[in-house]
Amino acid sequence: MKKDKLHIHWYPGHIAKAERKLREQLTLVDAVIEVIDARLPFSSGYDNIAGLLQDKPRLILLNKSDLTEKSELAPWIKRLEAETGFPVIPTDAKNSKDLSVIVKKAVELSEPRIQALMKKGLLRRPARVMVVGMPNVGKSSIINKLTRSSKTKTGAKAGVTRQQQWVRINPQLDLLDTPGIIPMKQENQTVARKLAFVNSVSENAYSNELAADALLVLLEEKYPDAVKNYYNVDEISLENIALSRNWIISGGKPDIERTSVYVLRDFREGKIGKFILDDVSEK
Repeated sequence: MKKDKLHIHWYPGHIAKAERKLREQLTLVDAVIEVIDARLPFSSGYDNIAGLLQDKPRLILLNKSDLTEKSELAPWIKRLEAETGFPVIPTDAKNSKDLSVIVKKAVELSEPRIQALMKKGLLRRPARVMVVGMPNVGKSSIINKLTRSSKTKTGAKAGVTRQQQWVRINPQLDLLDTPGIIPMKQENQTVARKLAFVNSVSENAYSNELAADALLVLLEEKYPDAVKNYYNVDEISLENIALSRNWIISGGKPDIERTSVYVLRDFREGKIGKFILDDVSEK
């Protein structure tokens, strides 16, 4: 395997603009729903999240939890709650059973700011929250999940730019329907690779072959049996997987590019198995 050859190329020119837009959005809300990929509880978060969110209270959603084992996720929930002081809820876009819990927690987190405004003589209003997170962690799917049963647009708020649209989830909660994009400011290549594995990095930033090879190296360290069983190979490599699937090009050579695309896709869709790529003992 080509371990350590994968390098993710970052294009940081958009970072200042993304941070400025996020700060503008944050002034409109009482609390935030931070979405993290459950397969990367550390790597898909943001190091200085409290500073970036201006210390807004937040509800942390471990999205795509259906792609992980519950027993493996439990220690992460405990650790994140202990370290942040905020509630952590595992969720996924396919399941709406936790919808009422998410809404209730978001309202509870907003209450201190609403109480502060009422002390200044303002009337009680619904809590206002927004969804934030790194690219492709599932922010839009969470927004769609929250608004599925309530499509009522409440329009622009007084003194708020008309581009900002709100959806009334229930009488106690308004949701800003534009997700806040946490800028991809990332200098740690180990983390960058993991973000590429879950498709949180533009495909223009890496080679499919090198990404798939690096993913197999990591999976071989953490979940070797799952990979071997799924692809029916004794030794894990792109070449062996290609031969097992009979993906051959002219000259009888294994089709590495096709295999790389399928390995990445199989992992992202949970076909190989349910994995968490971060280590709970990290940091």
